[in-house]
Amino acid sequence: MPKDIEAQGGIGASTKRREDIRFLTGNGRYTDDINLRGQAYVHFLRSDMAHGRINGLDTAAADAMPGVIRIFTAKDFEGVGGLPCGWQVTDRHGQPMQEPKHPVLAEGKVRHVGDPIAAVVAETPDAARDAAEAIVFDIDELPAVIDMKAALAEGATKVHDDLSSNLCYDWGFVEENREAVNEAFTKAAHVTRLDLVNNRLVANPMEPRVAVGDYDAWNDQSTLYTTSQNPHVIRLLMGAFVLGIPEHKLRVVAPDVGGGFGSKIFHYAEEAFCTFAARQLKRPVKWTSSRAEAFLSDAHGRDHVTTIELALDADHKFAAIRTETRANMGAYLSTFAPSVPTWLHGVLMAGNYTTPLIYVNVKAVFTNTIPVDAYRGAGRPEATFQLERVIDKAARELGVDPVELRRKNFIKPEQFPYQTPVAVVYDTGNYHATMDKLLEISDHAGFAARAETSKANGKLRGFGIAHYIEACGIAPSNLVGQLGARAGLYESATVRVNATGSISVYTGSHSHGQGHETTFAQVVAEMIGIDAGQVEIHHGDTSNTPMGMGTYGSRSLAVGGSAIVKATNKIIDKAKKIAAHLLEASEADIELKDGKFAVAGTDKSVDWAGVTLAAYVPHNYPLESLEPGLEETAFYDPSNFTYPSGGYGCEVEVDPETGKVEILAFSAADDFGNIVNPMIVDGQVQGGLAQGIGQALLENCTYDENGQLLSASYMDYAMPRADDLPSFRVDHSCVTPCTHNPLGVKGCGEAGAIGSPPAVVNAVIDALQRGGYTHVTHIDMPLTPARVWAAMQK
Repeated sequence: MPKDIEAQGGIGASTKRREDIRFLTGNGRYTDDINLRGQAYVHFLRSDMAHGRINGLDTAAADAMPGVIRIFTAKDFEGVGGLPCGWQVTDRHGQPMQEPKHPVLAEGKVRHVGDPIAAVVAETPDAARDAAEAIVFDIDELPAVIDMKAALAEGATKVHDDLSSNLCYDWGFVEENREAVNEAFTKAAHVTRLDLVNNRLVANPMEPRVAVGDYDAWNDQSTLYTTSQNPHVIRLLMGAFVLGIPEHKLRVVAPDVGGGFGSKIFHYAEEAFCTFAARQLKRPVKWTSSRAEAFLSDAHGRDHVTTIELALDADHKFAAIRTETRANMGAYLSTFAPSVPTWLHGVLMAGNYTTPLIYVNVKAVFTNTIPVDAYRGAGRPEATFQLERVIDKAARELGVDPVELRRKNFIKPEQFPYQTPVAVVYDTGNYHATMDKLLEISDHAGFAARAETSKANGKLRGFGIAHYIEACGIAPSNLVGQLGARAGLYESATVRVNATGSISVYTGSHSHGQGHETTFAQVVAEMIGIDAGQVEIHHGDTSNTPMGMGTYGSRSLAVGGSAIVKATNKIIDKAKKIAAHLLEASEADIELKDGKFAVAGTDKSVDWAGVTLAAYVPHNYPLESLEPGLEETAFYDPSNFTYPSGGYGCEVEVDPETGKVEILAFSAADDFGNIVNPMIVDGQVQGGLAQGIGQALLENCTYDENGQLLSASYMDYAMPRADDLPSFRVDHSCVTPCTHNPLGVKGCGEAGAIGSPPAVVNAVIDALQRGGYTHVTHIDMPLTPARVWAAMQK
């Protein structure tokens, strides 16, 4: 890295995250740090049964308790809309999905443990909690619908009485391929079949959710402070569909947010309640989730049960893929839940391979469990896990090297752009290069010797690989609108240049750990040729940022960054006009380099600050042709996804006496296109790897047959710790730039969580097979010692 790039902090510099200074010194401002004058507190009474009919609520004793201001129940929300779903899926028969109402407070029935029944607003949190415990409720318990297969059986108890069944939709893709796929399986030389579970997870961001509602009666203005990844979307959904508040009378602020992993994308009942209650009571109302409450109220992730089949010809080329999946929606449709097992999953089933025929069937099922929605990767991890596990199993059945089987079926570099059979077109990639890099950095050649050492020590060593592709920055809006999206998927930016040359950037993206305040500043600084310290990034407040879609799906730099590039280019174009006037030259002859505007071929120049000052003090300025000021807004709607990809390798030891798995090494070779800040990319990959390994070995959200959440705290839900993880080898030197965004970047935030689970499971199966346990061909995640040991013992 050239010293001047590092010093200036432009594109390519591993600049330290500027936002970390306030975080590490305790000066971050999170939603729970916001306390308003006259603030009241709300505590939600939540259902302790999974399914029941509400006969009545007696709040008299609770109403009389000290400090209680008001108790709200469903009857207070008559005329108020339910929480909207942001994506409508059409099933394979051309019918829209079944879409039940999702009330702010339970109406008529409770449908999962944690469903809010009533809300107590009081002067203190303790007073609200004590009063909630005094509410007497009469609920007739109904049979709980937990198992998805049972939920779809004829005569099954319905989660929603007004629906025809518990089937949300039966989706087929590509439906026109179905007969051809079936025929390919009939003609196949070999078919590999695998039944697997993608285990349910709880997101567990470091900061639990918080909502503070405020109301200013003077101008009829509502404000919601919330832990959200996309404040503009919350304002649109809550204002237009739930509470009926015009957007110009509703402000949503998401200040510093301590992680989200998808779980803070969605519009939750607590946000609507606090905003509604503040208007009713004419005073601020605050809710802060406890960790225990988060397990019962935050949307969960994954929870798919799948059968996948892979057909191969006599030359071991992939001929067809066929999958059947049951996807758990939980009791209600969370904001983007229907899209996760369909359009975010089905379109990735081609993976990195040239499989010509693919058919994906997904049945989305209502159950008496907490709603399920996007979790880091959102559909892409589920697709990759199925594909990379069945390929590994096929390699073992055929007696071929898993690496070589993948290589034989990779899309070749010269085949790009590549039209897949599942609609999407990959613009660039080089999967052979990332596989080569993986084998190099993992020292695959030395594995056999290391395996012998482990054997001498009584351990079984295995090496597992996985190759993934991800679709990031879902787009374009006109296409996804046809697929059922009920929002646009563009991004926005306003670039405001101040008179002295410093710059304020207002972005519709939102940062909750990604480092936007650093990387976005690097982009602007690079384009203009100034120090990144002169650029300030603002986000999270709908009152001063342009309408944007927020941050999720590894879209921020590819989509939000591209909007910033567009707005900055507008700034540069206008600044060149000003510079041409000041230098008495033609605009076509003006060049911008290193923060100076110069007339080409001469020594005449004016620096950045000289131009910006002229824009705001227009004494020598072409007022007849150019208005004063230097501020521009741009919106960017991508023409396609971006497609990061990579090869992941995991090396494990298994203790045959106990089944305990230890990860000894993990290597990741990714292609993220152009890199703006290598250090931040390293951190994003490492965080994703930790979460993916957590899913593979430790995390599991479990219900009993009555719908009680058995893993409802950290006593029962195992999170990955530092001593569960190795030092990661992370490489992103394989670069094929994206062809359709101005930065040539691809997403990186979810990659680690996508590629790591199958790599871990493949490594464990490899270890067991090498150790003589040839009957073990699959173990469902998480691969706990008990599960591994039980599999070894048949």
